[in-house]
Amino acid sequence: MRKGTCINTYSGIKFYPLSPREEEIKIEDIAHALSLVCRGNGHVKYFFSVAQHSINCYLEAKARGYSKEIQLGCLLHDASEAYLSDITRPVKKELSQYLAIEKNLQWEIYKKYNINIEKEEVSTKIKLIDDEILKYEMFNLLNVDLGEASLKGDINLEYKDILIVKEDFLNYFNLLNDLSKNGKKD
Repeated sequence: MRKGTCINTYSGIKFYPLSPREEEIKIEDIAHALSLVCRGNGHVKYFFSVAQHSINCYLEAKARGYSKEIQLGCLLHDASEAYLSDITRPVKKELSQYLAIEKNLQWEIYKKYNINIEKEEVSTKIKLIDDEILKYEMFNLLNVDLGEASLKGDINLEYKDILIVKEDFLNYFNLLNDLSKNGKKD
């Protein structure tokens, strides 16, 4: 018996966010949905997607010379939002049940793609990059100063068509994810 009800995904999967199954997590669904979800609940200067944010996090991890596991973790760090949606940080921190659901789903996504989030180095570096990119985005897309972002790479905040963003996300994923190594297929 599955907990909760299902959502219908882009690929046609009936997905249960409250009781996710690894085989139902599809990178195509993640890339598609995140390319259509706007950062900052839409309160940015122009449409800037969660997928673009995730790509910037991946590129920053790469610029810092972090492992492919951390790079992939950065690309997928908001993947649960493809199934749950994005909720702004001030609200999200007050939603303990949502946080538990999000954590469980994100953990399942990391597990599918062999990202060991339980390793402190992995989780710490992913969180650090996410926070630094957030500072940069808030200043440049919302005129909010959260302090200077400490970045090594070139962060691209220009508007991009959603189909290009989705394709970029999938291309970076394919570069990082060795399906033959982990034996898992989408």
